[in-house]
Amino acid sequence: MSSLRRGWRALTWYVTGVLGESDYQRYVAHLRRVHPDAAVPTVREFWRDRYAAQDANPGARCC
Repeated sequence: MSSLRRGWRALTWYVTGVLGESDYQRYVAHLRRVHPDAAVPTVREFWRDRYAAQDANPGARCC
């Protein structure tokens, strides 16, 4: 049972990482650590800015 739980946690960690679900939490942690006086954006603002940046500079995306 323990190995099944570890496997499920690993799969969950991988999928949320691929989908970017933890990006906001990482960004907030970075802001608080490196720029403690900066205003923390809401989740909606974070994703809106992120998608706008991707649209402005698509880089190596396929679409």
